[in-house]
Amino acid sequence: MKKRYIIIAILATALFTNCSETTVGFVQYGTITGRVVKSKSFEPIENAKVTINPTNNAVFTDADGYFTMTDVEVGDYSVGAAKEGYLVNFQPATVSADKEVNVIFEMDDDNTLNRPPSTPELITPADGSEDQELSIEFVWSSKDPDNDPIEYRLELKNDKDDNVVEVTNLTDTTYVISDLKYGVKYFWQVAATDSINDEVLSAVSTFKTKFDPQNRYFYVRKNTNGNNIIYSATFNETDGLAENEVQLTTQDQNSWRPRKNQAANIIGFLRTFNNETQIFTMNPDGSNIKQVTDAVPVTSNNLNEVDYAWSSNGDRLIYPHYDKLYMINKDGSGLQQIYQTADGSYITECDWSNDGSMIALKTNDVTGYNVAIYTIDMNGTVLTNVLSGVTGAAGGLNISVDNKLLVYTYDVSGYESADNRQLNTHIFVYDFATSTANDISSTSIIAGLNDLDPRFSPNESKIIFVSTSNDGISDKTISVIDASNGNNRNALFNNATMPDWE
Repeated sequence: MKKRYIIIAILATALFTNCSETTVGFVQYGTITGRVVKSKSFEPIENAKVTINPTNNAVFTDADGYFTMTDVEVGDYSVGAAKEGYLVNFQPATVSADKEVNVIFEMDDDNTLNRPPSTPELITPADGSEDQELSIEFVWSSKDPDNDPIEYRLELKNDKDDNVVEVTNLTDTTYVISDLKYGVKYFWQVAATDSINDEVLSAVSTFKTKFDPQNRYFYVRKNTNGNNIIYSATFNETDGLAENEVQLTTQDQNSWRPRKNQAANIIGFLRTFNNETQIFTMNPDGSNIKQVTDAVPVTSNNLNEVDYAWSSNGDRLIYPHYDKLYMINKDGSGLQQIYQTADGSYITECDWSNDGSMIALKTNDVTGYNVAIYTIDMNGTVLTNVLSGVTGAAGGLNISVDNKLLVYTYDVSGYESADNRQLNTHIFVYDFATSTANDISSTSIIAGLNDLDPRFSPNESKIIFVSTSNDGISDKTISVIDASNGNNRNALFNNATMPDWE
């Protein structure tokens, strides 16, 4: 009996041992699924590496950001998602037997902790300053705490119109803006960005430009791009210096032949627009630009010499279009043809008398020669033949205020060439009463020079004109001489053409 109990105990012990070993060796599994997306936009992130700790098993997300990990032992894990350009993200996950646990990663880019630049401090011009020049160097400061490169955007507005000047992609903390207007209050602001964070805006600062010095001289200079730019200035006769020069038209547009009308206090000028030459007007400070002509543009054989004229009260203009002369109101209305040459020759220049009764014309053929200068009345009847039947170039018409005199130029050499070079051009004053022309350049002109584009001064005691070498490539200088005899030749403005003195 005792032996039987011993055998039963041994069998029981063996059975218990076998059952215990089977239970310990049994492992259960689950599945981890999920998706990796960008924070905020929730766009999927492809090829993100997803790992679980402590096993360090890894998979990669598909094109839609999804991933699946199968046969993951039951237990608690830390699941991580990583990809270059993003901050590593960890999420907890508890895996249960034969269950699927879903994990979503919303990943921030690795610039999340990056700090923006400091708010720009506006230094120059000082806030509230006045009497500023029309060309200003703007100065500001800003720093980036992460030493990222900073780009700036400068914005400038004014209290006169809706024009906004915006300069972008600046890397320096200084920038010069020219062509500002007289007596205008400006508002400026600077934005800074490190191309990571949102722009940081400065406070708005204000300044006011100095008042208009009432410049009476207008002229043209050519920039490096070949565009003509219109300027105004004063001339200090005591010091013999040009002062208060103001750029009236922009560098990116071709503008020339300024003509101010004192009665209307407005400046006419020519501008290339849609590959045609049109008449525009502007205020004396360069603002309020308006187009006058449109359907019938200003046209002749040489647009550098072509000229138009105001009526004395500034309500109308006359201008040439090949062999025709047109009149138009300054607002662009009332266009009408008032004259056409009998022989088909081109009208290149014109001037309108102060009393509106007489128009002076210069005509030429397609080569620029076979010139004629004459006057007509408003019915187109020829009144006076001033110059005709000569060889060589001529031009530069201006009638005196009392209709007694006409100033013009003529190349006394009689030279003609395909490039219209002039060799010895003088200024003449024609007296209508005596039908005589006085060569006033002869008393003071230097050999090898041409005198061009003459106009009477406001009191008609002097004539303003362009003096230049006859080589056709040298600099041009605006000068004056006495209208009566050509004495007292003095230079006013260097590197300038097309003068107007009102």
